[in-house]
Amino acid sequence: MRFRCATEKDCALILQFIRGLAAYEKMSDQVVTTEALLREWIFEKRAAEVLFVLEGDKEVGFALYFHNFSTFLGRGGIYLEDLFVLPEYRNKGYGKALLKKLAMIAAERGCGRLEWSCLDWNKPSIDFYLSMGAKAMDDWTTYRLSGDPLQKMAE
Repeated sequence: MRFRCATEKDCALILQFIRGLAAYEKMSDQVVTTEALLREWIFEKRAAEVLFVLEGDKEVGFALYFHNFSTFLGRGGIYLEDLFVLPEYRNKGYGKALLKKLAMIAAERGCGRLEWSCLDWNKPSIDFYLSMGAKAMDDWTTYRLSGDPLQKMAE
């Protein structure tokens, strides 16, 4: 098992992993991104980073993450947007290894925390996160503006 950071040449592969995650989450109809958008936002604007976990020479999982900031801690953090391991490679330690690697990156960068969201129905993932010592933030609710409401707010 080894890791590698994505390069601009990996946009098609990143999109494949995003589509795999969306299918698992029953949200394939919501994926509108393209290789060009990924190239622009990840590699030109540097809005996110992607880490692959490999078995031999094959990428079997990925994590897409970016920095956020905690005013209470006065430090940056890492927000894990996506974590996905191909179905045939699950239960082999790849997901745990990705999270451990992200924790190492957060510690090396002096970050105060590593956080992510999980769908309420995704019991296998919830159980996995809890087994690693993660805590659910039950007293917080995520809010989102997107699409037309976001445009109306921007006017």
